Amino acid sequence: MRMDVHGIGMTSQRTRDRLIQRLREEGIRDERVLEAMRNVPRHLFVDEALATRAYEDTALPIGQGQTISQPYIVALMTQALLAGGRLKKVLEVGTGSGYQTAILAQLVDTVYSVERIEPLMKLARKRLREIGCRNVQIKLSDGSWGWKDHAPYDGIIVTAAPAEVPLALIEQLAPGGRLIIPVGGPAMQELLLVQHTDKGLSQERLELVNFVPLVRDSI
Repeated sequence: MRMDVHGIGMTSQRTRDRLIQRLREEGIRDERVLEAMRNVPRHLFVDEALATRAYEDTALPIGQGQTISQPYIVALMTQALLAGGRLKKVLEVGTGSGYQTAILAQLVDTVYSVERIEPLMKLARKRLREIGCRNVQIKLSDGSWGWKDHAPYDGIIVTAAPAEVPLALIEQLAPGGRLIIPVGGPAMQELLLVQHTDKGLSQERLELVNFVPLVRDSI
C-alpha cells in the first residue's frame, strides 16, 4: 500500500532513516517492518507541538492519558506478529493515535482496530484516511472483548496492558494465530507472544515493557 507521505522539513527522509538505522542496531531484522516504519509519517500521529520529536525512539503523550508507543516496541511487536508468515486479518486492541494501525495496514490484508476513547478514535480515523489507509476498520469499543464479528483473526496485537490475557482474545484467535500482548501491573509488564498451536496454547516472553493499563468497561 502506498502512503501519501506529506510532511515538513524537520521530518526529512534522512531523519527517518536515522531511526531505521537505530532499530536495526536494536535487533529489528524484518525488512518488511523496517520499510513500513520508514514509510509511515510518525509526525502526523503526534501533537504538532511534539513533531520535532516524532522520530526519536521514545514514547510520546497523545492526550487522554494515552501514549504513542516507542518505535522500537512498535517494530518488535509487529515483527513478532509477522514471524509466522503473511497475515490476512489482524485485530488491534487500542487504536490510540493510529500509528501502529498504519504500520499494520502496510503489512496485512485487513486491520480491525478497537479504541475505547472516542476523541482518539475519531482523530485516528481521520489521520488514517488522510494518508490513504483503506484496509482499516475502527470501532469504538472496550478492547478486552475484542471484535467478535470478524473473528477468528490470524493475529492480534494489544497496545495496552491487562493484568492477565483476556479470554475473549484467546477465543478470537485462529488456529495457528499469534497474539502479542503486554501483561502485568501498572509499573512494568511482560510482552508475551501467545500462539494457538496444534497442541494448545504456547507462551513466550519477548521483553519487559511499560504500557498504559487496558481499562475494561462494565457490560
